[in-house]
Amino acid sequence: MASASPPTVTPASARASLAFSCAGHAYSHIFEPIFFIVALVLPGEFGMSYEEVLTLIIAGKLLYGLLAPLAGWLGDRWSTVGMMAVYFLGLGGSAVAAGLAPGPWSLAVALGLTGLFGSIYHPVGISWLLSNAIDKGKAIGINGVFGGVGPALAGISAGFLIALWGWRAAFIVPGLVVVATGIAFLILLARGVVIEAKVDRKPEPPPSRGDTVRAGLVLSVTMLCAGLIYQSIQPILPKLFEERLGDTSILAAAGGVTVVYLLAGLTQILAGHLADRLSPRRIYVAAALFQIPLLLGLTYASGLGLLVVATLAVAFNMAAIPAENLLLSRYSPPGWRGTTLGLKFVLGFGVSGLGVPMVSLIRGTTGNFDLVFLILAMAALVIALAASRLPPERKPV
Repeated sequence: MASASPPTVTPASARASLAFSCAGHAYSHIFEPIFFIVALVLPGEFGMSYEEVLTLIIAGKLLYGLLAPLAGWLGDRWSTVGMMAVYFLGLGGSAVAAGLAPGPWSLAVALGLTGLFGSIYHPVGISWLLSNAIDKGKAIGINGVFGGVGPALAGISAGFLIALWGWRAAFIVPGLVVVATGIAFLILLARGVVIEAKVDRKPEPPPSRGDTVRAGLVLSVTMLCAGLIYQSIQPILPKLFEERLGDTSILAAAGGVTVVYLLAGLTQILAGHLADRLSPRRIYVAAALFQIPLLLGLTYASGLGLLVVATLAVAFNMAAIPAENLLLSRYSPPGWRGTTLGLKFVLGFGVSGLGVPMVSLIRGTTGNFDLVFLILAMAALVIALAASRLPPERKPV
């Protein structure tokens, strides 16, 4: 008996994949910055120092990256849509558990579970999106905006929810929203609106073995450094804004985080469009070079100037993401894109997640973030130098 042919990707199913992938991307970046806002009030709740509170999320950050290859492999070998369903329901449930945690250790466990389920999104959700997309760079750029919207929503929602109902609501309310999204996803999957895309709508020529090895080595270095920058900036900004914006309230710090990530995230639409039309490699190098003076500028900026410099620094860090993902997709071995994207996030969100204890250690030792910004500027320089050694451009089919 002949096996059934895989479902055909239609414009409607492509739109559904873009919508759920974008929502999933926002959710994947919302709970960590919520924690960093909540961390401003937890010392008084748990009787811990601010630096000690930051350590509660380390296990979750490591799992977020380290389990990504397994999630990608399961998406490649089992089902991308099945993994996305697990992602929505597991992440939302874990966030609710974080809001119900009675103490620091149970909160650390719940945050670890958000990292475990959160590890599914990037290797699976982005691979699923790319399979459904024609203009892959544009799709990644639109999707990337929602990655910026996540921290922006986190900042403003956490600030207001803490003010209204306390820190627990900052986890529980968005957690329930994510669970509801998972239920909607399952309903549309059952109705055939959401489908499993086994073949790309717009395939690309397979890379040579030499180009795959070369790009893999180069991108391993650049992704590690880019992840270190991104992961270190997130815990810094709320405290930096609290100290230097001229208003010491939590709402002011949360509002500053919201502005930065909302505006910075929008740059990915243009960056993704340019990645389709121009050279992803050149965009990648340029984005890294622009970050160097901006990261150094964060050492001295204050007031409105701090908000501007922080927004530009995060914007150029995010602008590199569409080009990076497009390069990674082009040089992935056939049938292993999800696994390859998972390996990226071992570096970008797992190993680079050690940026949080680095920030905590340097802040605790020096009383400021100056040395952190110098290290991050050096990381941006390494990205630019390494990315210039990527293989020559290959044109998609």
